[in-house]
Amino acid sequence: MGWFSKSKKNVDDDDILLRRYRDTGDLAALGELFDVHAEMVYYVCMRYLQDSERSKDAVMQIFEELIGKVNKQEIQKFGSWLYVLSRNHCLMQLRSEKNRQQISIDEFVEFPLSVHPEDDAGEKEQLLTVLERCMERLPEKQKRSVDLFFLNEKCYKEIVDMTGYSLKEVKSYIQNGKRNLKLCMEANHGKG
Repeated sequence: MGWFSKSKKNVDDDDILLRRYRDTGDLAALGELFDVHAEMVYYVCMRYLQDSERSKDAVMQIFEELIGKVNKQEIQKFGSWLYVLSRNHCLMQLRSEKNRQQISIDEFVEFPLSVHPEDDAGEKEQLLTVLERCMERLPEKQKRSVDLFFLNEKCYKEIVDMTGYSLKEVKSYIQNGKRNLKLCMEANHGKG
C-alpha cells in the first residue's frame, strides 16, 4: 500500500474490488480498494488523533481490521463505510487512552482511615504482603495479565502483543484476576 497514491476510481470500481475480495479472498483486491481511500482514512485519523505518526499507524491498523470486518458486514458504499470505521477506530483509541487505568493498590484494597497515621504504615505493609501472596495464587494467565496491566502499566493492545492472548482473553483475565484478588484479600485480611 503506497501512501496515498491518488487514483480516480468510482463507486463501481469499489464494488468490483469488494466483490472480488469477498469471492476470492484476494488481499491484493482489498489492498487496491483500500489504497483508493487511504488518504481519506489518514485525514480522518489526523482529525481525531492530531499526530502524523499515530495517524499512519492507525491507517495500518484500520487496514488490518478490514480483513476481518469486510466479510461480516453489509456494505452499501465502501467509502462511507470506511469513513465510519476509521472514525470509530480513532474514537475507541482516544477513549481507551482516556480510560486507561493507573496502578493503584486501592483498587484491590480499601484502607481504613485512622486518626493515627503511624498505625496505617504497618497495616498497609501487612495488606501489601497479603496482596503479594494473593497474586501468587492467581492462575498464570490472570497473574501475567494483571501484572502487566496494573504493575507495568501496559494497555490492552500491548498485553495482546506481548502475550499472544486475544483482546477478549486479556480483558477477561484482568477482570477475573482483579475479582479473584479482591476475594483473596477479603478472605486473608488480618491473617498477616
